[in-house]
Amino acid sequence: MTAPRSLPLWSGRTLALLSTLLIALNLRTAVTSVSPIVDQISADIALNGTALGVLGMLPPAMFAASGLFTPWLARRLGLEATLAGASAVMVLGFTARALSVGYPMFLAASAVTLAATGVGNVLLPAVVKRYFPDRVGLMTSAYVSLLAISTTIPAAISVPIADAAGWRTALMTWAVLGLTALIPWVFMWLEHRKTLAAARRDPSPEVEEGPAEIVGALWRSRTTWALTLAFAVSSLNAYTMFAWLPELLMEQSQLSSVQAGVLLSVYAFIGLPLGLVMPFLTVRSRRPGLLVQLFTAQLLIGYSGLLLAPTLAPWLWVIIMGGPLLFPVTLTLINLHTRDHRVTTAVSGFVQGIGYSMGAVGPLLFGVLRDVSGSWTLPLVFVLLTAAGSLVAGILLSKPRMVDDELRAQ
Repeated sequence: MTAPRSLPLWSGRTLALLSTLLIALNLRTAVTSVSPIVDQISADIALNGTALGVLGMLPPAMFAASGLFTPWLARRLGLEATLAGASAVMVLGFTARALSVGYPMFLAASAVTLAATGVGNVLLPAVVKRYFPDRVGLMTSAYVSLLAISTTIPAAISVPIADAAGWRTALMTWAVLGLTALIPWVFMWLEHRKTLAAARRDPSPEVEEGPAEIVGALWRSRTTWALTLAFAVSSLNAYTMFAWLPELLMEQSQLSSVQAGVLLSVYAFIGLPLGLVMPFLTVRSRRPGLLVQLFTAQLLIGYSGLLLAPTLAPWLWVIIMGGPLLFPVTLTLINLHTRDHRVTTAVSGFVQGIGYSMGAVGPLLFGVLRDVSGSWTLPLVFVLLTAAGSLVAGILLSKPRMVDDELRAQ
């Protein structure tokens, strides 16, 4: 996993840099722009508990679906064309959501927007591999940090905008922001077509993934499954805590709703500094599998604290398990364990498709265990046991195996 020779970051790839950063800035606004203003939306569109529950399950469900079909799209259309199309669909989806006149339209627009967002999730590692193979740590750190900012901004400004100009204007804001990603990706697509035409005298899109059999072969790749397991553990725990942490803290740690809400924000915010640091550590580490195993310690300490001493220092337990460490590490490892950006696309789709599926199931299982047992003990034991997943993944990822080599050996 020797890194390529480093080049100046802006050298011949300024447009690629801007395109990568701007689409990352748009990949979480669809997730967090509704919940802060749900009361204003409910005044025009009926949103009962069931409707809100379905909306809450959409992000991981649509991200998982995107993981399944995005490699096929990239293979047929090309990396740049697929991202340009996804950016356009995001803008249209945001616009349709802002103009919705009923719940079915609002739900459909949300699903379409999140599916397009999922395409960006899957292809960002491939973009880094293709345009910045010498700067994997830096670029992964940059776009993971922008994902965290993209998560935080809507929660901070949606309410003031809705109070001043209405909820439709608040949601339309993200369609306008989406244009900042659409425009450069359209230019990236056009530039790529010109490059292909000059090289091959054929303006047809490049085949991005190689033989379709690659996706099927990934099922027999040990490294791909290790990456998938790490991402699944991260996704399950993150979405479970986003859904249940406030109620857990109010009942188990006897905090007020305000205190629980603040700690949820702390839990989410820690992802920003981790997003900056972890990709660099992963690239420079001789045994990055140890960083994956470190997440095991996070879970064991944090969840054990909430289980055994919930009132002693709940803020400490939240900080320890906050900002899911595995997310930036796994995204970086996808690049470090692949050589060709086409293989990166396939692996990223496989990993995120299964990983986000687990993220959608986690909150449901946690809630069912809470209802069945009548306490928080069984749900906390459940998430504690998931630590075994990151432990196994860390062991498997401790060796510098390349997915490309595993595929050729089949």
